[in-house]
Amino acid sequence: MIVNGVVIDDTFSEAFSMRATRVIITAINFKWARHAAETMTGFATSVIGCKVEAGIERMVGNHETPDGRPGVSVLLFATDSKTLEKQLQTRIGQCVLTCPTTAVFSGMQGEPDKQIALGKNLRYFGDGHQTSKMIGNKRFWRIPVMDGEFLCEETTGYQSAIGGGNILVMARSISQALLACEAAIDAMGMLSNIILPFPGGGVRSGSKVGSKYKFLSASTNHPFCPTLKGEPDSALDKNIEAVMEIVVDGLSKEDVFNAMHHGIEAVCDLGKSQGIEKITGGNYGGKLGPHHFHLREIMHESYTRYI
Repeated sequence: MIVNGVVIDDTFSEAFSMRATRVIITAINFKWARHAAETMTGFATSVIGCKVEAGIERMVGNHETPDGRPGVSVLLFATDSKTLEKQLQTRIGQCVLTCPTTAVFSGMQGEPDKQIALGKNLRYFGDGHQTSKMIGNKRFWRIPVMDGEFLCEETTGYQSAIGGGNILVMARSISQALLACEAAIDAMGMLSNIILPFPGGGVRSGSKVGSKYKFLSASTNHPFCPTLKGEPDSALDKNIEAVMEIVVDGLSKEDVFNAMHHGIEAVCDLGKSQGIEKITGGNYGGKLGPHHFHLREIMHESYTRYI
């Protein structure tokens, strides 16, 4: 399939099962809510090294938040609920509790048997001065701090999710690959229920499963490295000088599919005239996960726009 001069490979992006939760951080204004959210989601690019993948989903207006203040919605993804809970509590305790004027609330209802601790254990920081209040069927904790009190909901829900959806954009130069990825990231960033966990949403060090070194579970995706085009297993044509990857985590298969569609379409809108040669997907022969996103299926409806 060729869309606006850009080749869409007949392949698929391979993703894996995750567990995800959402929290809403509020503060006296967006500035401090965002400080807390950005700090909390730092060092959370990949479960390979960070144990969790996290990012800002969107800004939340004061008409949408439980305490009527400006807020930020944050999504976190991990491979199991126990790790998700541990990472959530650590990051809330170190990055949100510490941030002036903040409060934190559950952003996901979840089933009764799919709840993880949010403020349930953080309350002990109050050293016996913490108090709780039930509103409806929800418990909230009030922990004294030096600017007043830190308000946090006791638990938040979690659900099944998908991590590792991806597209790889191949271009004739680094600047053209970046231009295309920035367009895709802007388009995908408008959507709810997803995050792009890597710096700015883009990845230059795409990885493959396994390594020649037994102590590594992942290593550089060398078939897509331009400096290795002379190798027999290179995947790059001679005119491709840069490849950038965009990874997307979503709450459902439809969310990841939709995000990939918006991203691919944004890249194709630039087209071959802007140096974009090809889009492909990262897959590892089924070694990584059960969720397969076929690029041509994703682009089937959009294809007719360019014919």
